[in-house]
Amino acid sequence: MKKVLVISYYWPPAGGPGVQRWLKFVSYFRDFGIEPILYAPQNPHYPIVDETLESEVPEGLEIIRKPIKEPYKYAQLFFRKKTNTISSGIIDEKDPSFLEKLMLYARGNLFIPDARVGWVKPSVSFLTYYLKHHPEIKTVITTGPPHSLHLIGMRLKKVLNIRWIADFRDPWTHIHYHKSLRLSKKAQLKHERLEQKVLQRADSVVVTSPSTQADFQKITEKPVVLITNGFDQSKAKTSNLDEAFSLVHVGSFLSNRNPVFLWKVLSELTAENVQFKQDLEIKLVGLVSKEVKQSLETFGLLAHATFPGYVSHIEAELFQYQAQLLLLVEMNRPETKAILPGKLFEYLRSRRPILAIGPQGSDMESILKKTQAGHFYEYGNSQAVKDLLLQYYHQYQQTGIATVSGEIEAYSRKAVTQQMAELIKSL
Repeated sequence: MKKVLVISYYWPPAGGPGVQRWLKFVSYFRDFGIEPILYAPQNPHYPIVDETLESEVPEGLEIIRKPIKEPYKYAQLFFRKKTNTISSGIIDEKDPSFLEKLMLYARGNLFIPDARVGWVKPSVSFLTYYLKHHPEIKTVITTGPPHSLHLIGMRLKKVLNIRWIADFRDPWTHIHYHKSLRLSKKAQLKHERLEQKVLQRADSVVVTSPSTQADFQKITEKPVVLITNGFDQSKAKTSNLDEAFSLVHVGSFLSNRNPVFLWKVLSELTAENVQFKQDLEIKLVGLVSKEVKQSLETFGLLAHATFPGYVSHIEAELFQYQAQLLLLVEMNRPETKAILPGKLFEYLRSRRPILAIGPQGSDMESILKKTQAGHFYEYGNSQAVKDLLLQYYHQYQQTGIATVSGEIEAYSRKAVTQQMAELIKSL
C-alpha cells in the first residue's frame, strides 16, 4: 500500500458539500492500493453538522488531529447567525448590513487567505515532526477551501521535499464571493501572489471543473488535472415518486441565485391550467433565503412550496429519489460558470430528470448533455423552460416521468477515486 497524508479542514461530523469529496476518496482509496492518513483540526467550527456521516468513515483509518484557534468561534459568541453564514461562504451581496461589511473586511484583509490561516504554522511544525518519523509517507494532499491548507502543503514541500498535490474543490481568487470581501489593493495582491505560489510549487494541481482548469493553466506550468466530484453507487436506493408534480431543490437556496423568471413561468402555468395548479409542489430542502420566499409569495406560489430545512445526507438522498423533477440553480455570473456543485452528481445518481439554470458557458451544461440527465437553460429563457415543464407535466399525467438512462458511471465515486489514485502513483 502506498501511504498518503490528506490534510482537510472539513471532516465528519461536518455536514454540507465540503466534506463529501475527501470522505469518499478516503473511503475507496484502499481499493486502489492507497492507504490514507487523515489530518484535521481537533476543535473546528463547522457551520453545518451531520453526525450521520461519521458512520461512513472507513474502519481503521488513522486520523491525526491538532487544535486550531478559530476566529469564527470567538465571533460567534456575539454574532452567531452572521458568523455561521459568512464562515459558510454565504454572503448577502445585495444589501449587507454594517456588521456584515465589517466582518467581510476583516475576513478579506486581516486573514489571508482565510480565517484558518492561524492553523498553518502549528500544523507545519507538528507535521514536519510526524513525517520525519514516518518516512514511508511520500505524498501530501491538501484540499481547499479553506485555501490556507495549501500553505501547509507548500511549506512541508519546502522543508521535506515531499511530493504535494493541491486539490481545489472551488477556485481561489475567481470564486464568486471574492469580490465581496472588500479587499484593499494590498490584500488583493497578496491573495493573487499566494495563489500563484501554490499553483507553481505544487507537484500537481487538481480541480473539479473544466473552467477552473483552463483558468489555472494560464498561470502555472505545473499539471492541472480535472477530477470532478461524484456519486456513491453503493448507497443508491429506490423510492416511490412523489404523488404531486414535484420540483425539488436540495441545498442552500440563496438570494443571489433566485431564478425570478422561473417563478414567473410557474405562476403563469398555474393560472393557465387548473389541474397543473392542483398538482404542483415545490420542495426547497435546505437553507432558503428570505428573498426567495418573498418571490414565491409575489408569484402566488407560497401555497405550493414546502421548506423542510437542513436535513441529513441520507434524508437529502430520499428527497432526490422521490422528486418528479430536480432543480439545480447557479448564480447568473461569469465566474460561476466554473461551479459544478456536488449535488449535480448526487442528482445524477437518482436518475431523475434535472432542470438546471445558470450562466452562459456553464460547465453544468456539458455534463448534462454528456449524461443525457437533464436540460440546462440560461437565466431569462422563459419560453423554453415553460415548454419543458409542460412536456414533463404531460408525461407525468399520461405515463409518468421516466427515469434517466444516460451513461453516468464515469462520475461514480469509485471511478473518480481511481483517477486520483492513478495521479498519486504517477508522481
